[in-house]
Parts: sequence; structure tokens; C-alpha cells
Amino acid sequence: MHAKDILIDGYGRIQEEVHAALDGLGPDELNHRPAPDANSITWLIWHLTRVQDDHIADAFGLEQVWLDQDWHKRFGLDLPPRDHGFGHSPAQVAKVRVDSADLLTGYYDAVHEQTLHALRGLAAKDLERIVDERWDPPVSLGVRLVSVLSDDLQHVGQAAYLRGLAQSAAL
Repeated sequence: MHAKDILIDGYGRIQEEVHAALDGLGPDELNHRPAPDANSITWLIWHLTRVQDDHIADAFGLEQVWLDQDWHKRFGLDLPPRDHGFGHSPAQVAKVRVDSADLLTGYYDAVHEQTLHALRGLAAKDLERIVDERWDPPVSLGVRLVSVLSDDLQHVGQAAYLRGLAQSAAL
């Protein structure tokens, strides 16, 4: 098995978990925050998708799906178009709301397709290419891809936990 096949499998697992976390949820469950400074399922899925979109686009020299396919307009958030949620205050988290899980899954699936397209074209030597020199040591493409994969799996796990809380509270 090649490294790109392992990455494709890993990113496929994110997609499966995103769909499982969102399946059948209504707006109350999606947007519920268990505490004033906590994230919602909506925010977590939006954020993990925005980070994947931003980082994959940057690493592969692509346009962000969020901007290129007008997802920022479909969501209509009162946030800067390139915002991806890093460092959000509770007030900013509260701005990320949706009326339907379909918006979140639609955006995630579009980002996933762009990610798969980029990953399928990888050669082993590509993983060594430096994509971010702001760090010491500089970040290679392979490290960036695993970092996004790890971050996304953590956030979708958090969303699944919130789903359980929301359903047990019968929101």
C-alpha cells in the first residue's frame, strides 16, 4: 500500500464520520452549545471543513472550495470570507449556524472531492516538499496532510460527542 492510499483511506474516514455525526439532526441539535463558551456541532464541522479546504488548497496551489464554489455565500455567515475559525471567540462561534445538516455535508463533500483529487495525483517524493516555512522545522506536505487528518478526526469526534449530549437531552 502506498502512502497516498493510506491518506485517501484516512480522509475517507473523516467523510464517513462527518456524515454519521450529522445524520438526522435538526437545527436545534446542530446549533446547540452546551455552555456559552462551547462549540456547536455546526461550528465543529464547519471549522474542520474550512481548515481542510484552506490547507489542502494552499498545499496544492488550488482555490478554496469555500470561495471558488460560493459556499461562503450559501452559508451567509457574518464572518470574513477567508475565516476558518482558528481562535474564534464565543461570539464568533455563535455566528456559525445552519438550518440544515445538508449545507454542512454538501460543503464537506465538495472539499472531500477536491482533497481526493489532490491526493490521487501524489507521488511519494511529493510528500517531502516543504509547504510552510514559518515553522522550525519547516512543514512538509506529508506532515501537513497528517496534521489536517488528525485535527479533523479530533473535531468530528467532538461533534459526535455533542450529538450524543444533544440527543440524550432531547433537544
